[in-house]
Amino acid sequence: MRRPCNERIRLAAALLLFAVPLVQAAKPSGNADNYDDPNAIRVLLAPNLETTLSSEMNGTVTDLHASLGKSIAKNAVIAQMNCAEVQARASVAKAELNMANQNLVAKRSLRELKAAGDIEVAMASTDVEKAKGALSLAKAQLGYCQVIAPFSGRIAKVYVKPYQTVSAGTPIVDLVGDGALKVRLNVPSALLVRLRSGSRLDVTIHETGKTYPAHVSAVNARVDAVAQTVELEAQLDGAPQDLVAGMSGVARIPASP
Repeated sequence: MRRPCNERIRLAAALLLFAVPLVQAAKPSGNADNYDDPNAIRVLLAPNLETTLSSEMNGTVTDLHASLGKSIAKNAVIAQMNCAEVQARASVAKAELNMANQNLVAKRSLRELKAAGDIEVAMASTDVEKAKGALSLAKAQLGYCQVIAPFSGRIAKVYVKPYQTVSAGTPIVDLVGDGALKVRLNVPSALLVRLRSGSRLDVTIHETGKTYPAHVSAVNARVDAVAQTVELEAQLDGAPQDLVAGMSGVARIPASP
């Protein structure tokens, strides 16, 4: 009778030894993902300025000064369109304006000689105004020949290739501002009693593993009635150089905001 008892003891001991590593492996690590923290609020880093620049005319891209991640200065030319036709129209409009001005001078001289009436002078003056308008329109269309960066930043996406023919409204590039980043987050509406513009936040970014101080800069005027959340924006204190738009992480509200 002792042998079966001893076998049961040895079997129990073996199972216990086998279970210890499993328990240790299942034990939560101190470096667990912050998403498991019920007090952590998911955040996303977004640029304060970003836009999609599109072509304002039908034409062919003759020069493209854009590549993924390239830094672009404000007012720099990103793309150049073939504008031979537009330039020709501008030249015609300029010539017509010169001719209209000369005709007006001639009509005024004839009126002084009693060889032309006031109506003829008025019509000549109207022709001048029409020619000025046509020239202004041509100059405005010349401005469509270049895609200009409205602010400094970096290229996030390029939609076209050199020598590609595009139509008006075709996206050319996505431009992301190189200024300070903003933090976007949705918090339970119950936290509105604690959070307002200027409230402090601690933002931990997963890609860097660092925590950055921030403060609430904007609170949405409307609560999502279904999710019972409200959208907030926050600004990071300072200008961390290791952060890029699109990074994500979590935010926590300090005990004494």
